[in-house]
Amino acid sequence: MIGLKDIADRVYEKKLASQIEYIPKHIAIIQDGNRRYAKEKGIDVALGHRLGAEKTMEVLEWARDIGVKEITLYCFSTENFNRSEGELKDLFNLFMDKANEVLGELNREVAPENRIRIRMVGDRSLLPQDFLSKIEKVEEMTKDFHNYTINLAIAYGGRNEILCAARSILKKVYSGELDADAIDVDTVDDNIYNDISISPVDLIIRTGNEKRTSNFLPWSANGNRSAVYFCAPYWPMFRKIDLLRGIRVYDQRVRELKQSKTRNAQ
Repeated sequence: MIGLKDIADRVYEKKLASQIEYIPKHIAIIQDGNRRYAKEKGIDVALGHRLGAEKTMEVLEWARDIGVKEITLYCFSTENFNRSEGELKDLFNLFMDKANEVLGELNREVAPENRIRIRMVGDRSLLPQDFLSKIEKVEEMTKDFHNYTINLAIAYGGRNEILCAARSILKKVYSGELDADAIDVDTVDDNIYNDISISPVDLIIRTGNEKRTSNFLPWSANGNRSAVYFCAPYWPMFRKIDLLRGIRVYDQRVRELKQSKTRNAQ
């Protein structure tokens, strides 16, 4: 049964959607608060992470319906390896379960408009081999899908990403493969993402009432001066209203930039 709150939420969702003219192409999300949510609810941390994973699937559907073309999810940072052995085991079991679900879906007939390209960004050398093999299989099976892209930031750290790119570029210069004077933005792009073409981030959303971007996509987001939306709900409690509010922040920023350009041109 649909309650009054559900009806009110749907009405407000429509109102928010009507206020938005510009839709971001690429949204990056820091899914924060699974552990705190579990603690407040008195449930196991592993269950908190699983509820967060269920929310992720829901949010991906909302974003695609709204018209977003690319989503990057901050699933697991390099700093997260400092967590307990038990929690790490639970997390990677969860990642493996989701990878198996995706592979199961790929083995069934999927309508062209629903085909999703899935890619991983992060330090692959830090990942368990069985999980890495599964992810690479998913990447291979979805590499030709271009309607909608999901980037999974796993074993990811923005500073480490730039450091690795710098090392890669230096090796190419020393070997004579690359002229130092030819280094440009595209060169860094190619060496950061290992030939994965990630579009500039238009909007970062962070849940859990933390007001920082935590070393997330500094090259693609900060370099693009992306809009940022911080919101209070823990990730498992994130609503479509919260997503639309974030997109409204992006919309307002685009409008302001356009108005500024118009004034400067006069």
